Amino acid sequence: MSGRWALAAAEDGGVDVAPLGPDGLPAGPVRRESDLAGAVRSRPEVTRWVWRSTADVYPRLLATGVRVERCYDVEDAETLLLGHEGRHGEPRSAAAALARLRGGPVPPDPPQRQADTGAQPPLFEPAGHRLPLTDLLAVYAEQQRRHERTAHPDRMRLLTATESAGMLVAAEMNRSGLPWSAEVHRALLHDLLGERYAGGGEPRRLAELAEEVSAAFGRRVRPDLPADVVRAFAGAGVKVRSTRRWELAAVDHPAVRPLLEYKKLYRIWVAHGWSWLQNWVRDGRFRPEFLAGGTVTGRWVTNGGGALQIPKVIRRAVVADPGWRLVVADADQMEPRVLAAVSRDPGLMEVAGRESDLYQSVSDRAFSGDRSQAKLAVLGAVYGQTSGDGLKNLAALRRRFPVAVAYVDEAARAGEEGRLVRTWLGRTCPPAAGPVEDAGEEAGIPVGDDTGDQADGPGWGPGHASGDSRARGRFARNFVVQGSAADWALLLLAGLRRACADLEAELVFFQHDEVIVHCPADEAAAVVEAIREASLLAGRLTFGETPVRFPFTTAVVECYADAK
Repeated sequence: MSGRWALAAAEDGGVDVAPLGPDGLPAGPVRRESDLAGAVRSRPEVTRWVWRSTADVYPRLLATGVRVERCYDVEDAETLLLGHEGRHGEPRSAAAALARLRGGPVPPDPPQRQADTGAQPPLFEPAGHRLPLTDLLAVYAEQQRRHERTAHPDRMRLLTATESAGMLVAAEMNRSGLPWSAEVHRALLHDLLGERYAGGGEPRRLAELAEEVSAAFGRRVRPDLPADVVRAFAGAGVKVRSTRRWELAAVDHPAVRPLLEYKKLYRIWVAHGWSWLQNWVRDGRFRPEFLAGGTVTGRWVTNGGGALQIPKVIRRAVVADPGWRLVVADADQMEPRVLAAVSRDPGLMEVAGRESDLYQSVSDRAFSGDRSQAKLAVLGAVYGQTSGDGLKNLAALRRRFPVAVAYVDEAARAGEEGRLVRTWLGRTCPPAAGPVEDAGEEAGIPVGDDTGDQADGPGWGPGHASGDSRARGRFARNFVVQGSAADWALLLLAGLRRACADLEAELVFFQHDEVIVHCPADEAAAVVEAIREASLLAGRLTFGETPVRFPFTTAVVECYADAK
C-alpha cells in the first residue's frame, strides 16, 4: 500500500482520495468517501497526505480527533516555488497553478480569511477554492518537476516538506491554545491600570498620568496623540522628531517620566486590556491563529491576538494547568550561529560549535574580551549597521572571520543589484522588499515603534519596496541569515512534534527562537531532552554536518513569566 495518498473535496460534500506513485500520479483508483475524517482515519498506514491547503483541511480533522503524521500542502509549495523562480506576488492558489500549467487565464487569489475568534474550525474546502482531485494531482506532479529544476533540488524538497510540517504544527497549536488565567490577567490589569470607568474611557491610572503630562507642559496635551506631544515639546523649546521611547528618554523635561509610563501602560490597555481578554481568551486558553511562514523570511505571524507581542508583565497570566508545567526553551544566539553554518567560516564555526556564550568567545578572539563590542559587530554584520563604530567593529570582525562577513556582504550586493537571494534551503527573497521584521532590535538599533515589538501581520514583500538600493541590500544581508534561521526552526518544530507524539505534551507557542511545550509535570524531563535532540537533528538536516550547535536555555515553570 502506498505511503502517500491525496485527497480533495468533492462537489457533493464528500472527499475523493487516491494512492500516489513515485511520479505523483494516482497509483490506484480514485475513491469517493462521504466523510473527510473517516477517509483519513480508515487509512492509518498513510504517512503523508497531499492536499490543497492545510489551513482548510487539518483544523476539521483535529476537531474530530484525527491527527496526521505528515502532509504536503500544494498551495504552500506553490508559494515557495514561485519565489524561487523569481515570481513573487503571482497568485499562489492551486487554481492559479493549474491555469498556469494549462496556459489559461490565471485567477487572482481569494481574499485572506479574517481571524476567527470562535471555537469552530473553518468549513472544509470553501466552494470557491475546490479543485477536482485529478486537477490537484496535475499541479502536484508539475511541482515535483519544478523542484528538480531548482538550484539545489534536495534542499528545496526539504524546505517544502518542512513548511508543510510547520502548517500542521500551527494548526495543532491553534487547536490547543496557550494556557491562560483570566483571573490573573484581570488582577494584573487592575494593579497596572486601576479601575475601569464606565463608557470605555481610559482607566484611572492612565487618566492620572495624562493629567501629569498636561501639568508639566502647562496646557492640555493628549499623550495618546504623537503630533500633540511633539507640538507640546516644541512649545517648550524642545525639538523632538517622534515620540519613540529611545528619543524621549534623552530629553530633559518633567513631562518625560509620566509620558513614558503612559505610553507603556496605554499599549497594555489597548493591546492586552479587558477587551482583548474578552475577545481572545476562552476556556482557559489564549487562542490566536498562528500562520506558519507568514513573512518573506519565513517567520511566523498571527492573524490577530498579538501572540508575538505579549509584554513581559502580561506573561504572568500564562499559567500551566494544575499538575502540568510549561517547558520554555529559548535558542541561544541563534542568528550568529546560523551565519556560521551558512557561511562555512572555519573560525566562526569553531566558536559556534561550543554551547558557551558565543559573543564572549568572539570577543576573546577579536575584541580583547569586550563582549558588548563583539555582539554589536556580529549583529551589525547581519543587520548592515556599518556607520560610526559599526564600521570599525565590522573591520575587526572581517579580519578574524573573513568568510562569514564576505557571505553577508555578497548577499547585500545581490540585493542592491536586484538579484534573487536565497536561504540555505532555497527560500527566496524578492528582488525588492521593505524592512525586515524587527531587524536590528537585538543589536540596539532603534526600529519600529517605541516598544520594539514584532509586527503582527503578513510582513513585507513586493509592493513595499523602499526604492533605496541600500535598504534592499540591508534586507538581503539579513534575509540569508534570518530566513535560514526560520528554515532551521521549522525542522526543530517538526522534530519536536514527532518526539512528543506519544506523550500528552503539546506544543502551545512558537516565536522565532522560542518554543513553549505544555506537559504533565512527569513528562517535563522528557520534553527537555526532546528539545535538545530536535535541535541537533534540525542542525544536521538543515545545514549538513558542521560543528555548529544550537543550544537552548530551557526552563520548566508553572508560569511563563518565571522562565526569564
